[in-house]
Amino acid sequence: MIYGNINDYVTGEPVVDTDDERYRQKLARFLVEEKGYAKNDLEVRRRIETLFAKQFVASKIDIVVTVRDRHFMILRYGPGSLVTRERSAIAAARVLDESQRIPIAVVTNGEDAEVLDVHTTKVLGEGLAAIPAKNEAEAMMADLDFSPLPAEKREPELRILNAYDVEVCCAGGP
Repeated sequence: MIYGNINDYVTGEPVVDTDDERYRQKLARFLVEEKGYAKNDLEVRRRIETLFAKQFVASKIDIVVTVRDRHFMILRYGPGSLVTRERSAIAAARVLDESQRIPIAVVTNGEDAEVLDVHTTKVLGEGLAAIPAKNEAEAMMADLDFSPLPAEKREPELRILNAYDVEVCCAGGP
């Protein structure tokens, strides 16, 4: 359902107003007003484009959170089940920035969330309250692995992202 346009909470730019976009805006507002991040700590609407087996996919990363000049966490929103989105979020966090691995990934449906350790793939916490606040993120920085993904592991992660994020409908058409 499209309701018109709204101004993005982080950038102020107009975006299409949908139910999903309202959840994305709510998440950005939550990070700033409840978790203590500044708007300029958040980068919205990043994309990773992949093409494998003639299947082009534009994977969306809803929010990238930067702490102390390093990408600390990504948030990926999608309605429904969280567990089905874990692996693609981990792949996205591993490949979004070639110079570093983003150590924390969050999958959320806007009402619930899972916080994932990108290195171990383990769930660190559940629920929106488990998303690290800025002061918690700053305290975690020294213990996190920001090392870049080894070059030979990049393509397999991109393939995973492509496979998980492909959208197919209407009798097999894209």
